[in-house]
Amino acid sequence: MKILFITDNFPPEVNAPATRTYEHAKEWVKNKNVEVTILTCVPNFPHGKVYNGYKNKLYQIEYKDGIKIIRVWSYITSNSGFIKRVLDYISFALSAFVVGLFQKTDVIVATSPQFFTTWAGWGLSKVKRKPWIFELRDLWPESIKTVGAMKQGKVIEILEKIELALYKDANKVIAVTDAFKTNLINRGIEKDKIEVVTNGANIELFKPREKDTKLLKELNLEDKFIVGYIGTHGMAHSLDFIVNSLSKITDESIHFLFIGDGAMKQTIVELAKKLQLKNVTFLDPIAKEEVPRYLSVCDISLAPLKKEDNFKTVIPSKIFEASAMLKPTLLGVEGQAQEIIENYNAGLCFEPENERDFLEKLVKIKNDRSLYKQLQDGCKKLVVEYDRKILANQMFYLFLECEKRLLFAKK
Repeated sequence: MKILFITDNFPPEVNAPATRTYEHAKEWVKNKNVEVTILTCVPNFPHGKVYNGYKNKLYQIEYKDGIKIIRVWSYITSNSGFIKRVLDYISFALSAFVVGLFQKTDVIVATSPQFFTTWAGWGLSKVKRKPWIFELRDLWPESIKTVGAMKQGKVIEILEKIELALYKDANKVIAVTDAFKTNLINRGIEKDKIEVVTNGANIELFKPREKDTKLLKELNLEDKFIVGYIGTHGMAHSLDFIVNSLSKITDESIHFLFIGDGAMKQTIVELAKKLQLKNVTFLDPIAKEEVPRYLSVCDISLAPLKKEDNFKTVIPSKIFEASAMLKPTLLGVEGQAQEIIENYNAGLCFEPENERDFLEKLVKIKNDRSLYKQLQDGCKKLVVEYDRKILANQMFYLFLECEKRLLFAKK
């Protein structure tokens, strides 16, 4: 089987979409009868600056772990400013479509966000007469309304109609949460064409380990209870709320470690300076292979989002990686993510953007050592159910099903 996978993000970018696609593709190519071609752009997320060693050329090929990676030209801009970002997404979709015309494939997968990437998947499926799968990782354009980037109007209405048309046209929709599936069913999409393959953890990379004492010394965080946030500092993540809350913490042993970048990074750094905070450290993004080392020094993993109904459908992937390393999660997300954490007892949940609840849960998880041990036991149970290898295989069998159905239809 030949798989053509279209995605806006791929390593060396280190966000959740890039990681999911890469780790799935690695599993697929282990099957000797499978060839995976990733169609992506030059790495530039989140600042819109081309990574060292790359050039924004029309077409370039590289290979990694048996995966063929084709990078195409796109209009590159930072992860801020709605109009420029749309131009970025559309330019990639157009380039991916043109280059995709010359790629042999049995099945086409297009992942969202970004939403326009799926347009390329749809177009290629029509020209090549091959099945295509819509991998649904975000309810776009609904999510852009949630973060305030755009208000409901004619443009949103048109985009939502296109969104529904794409779901209906796809041979299969693979959603990353059950809540996404429910959303689509309620909007008229056939239940039988929607499958759920959640995010998970690479348990070979993320596994229990002792705290890295050398790193603790380098960061000058020895003898601290560390709350770690490793990931995108975006508009959706409510990190300004978290930083504002830090001034209320009186326990000097509690320290927050923020690692990553994004549209809100500079804002929260300036906010911390304004509040003269001494209990927070900000670090630049790190390579995915380095994340376990930094996560090892954390006592708990922080996973917040804004208090919006749309985010009740989101499951932050960091909860799986933290659990794999026996790091309980302090979760500020309602909905399905909260259900997972509470069902497995793998952390504590606070109401999003509720400062009192946030601080109370933080103090509780820090001071109750018996509770902390129980949460670690819950982490062990959770990660067994969310092994990335198993999930990748589930997704692959859905590809096979689509291919077989098309062959049967042609007969």
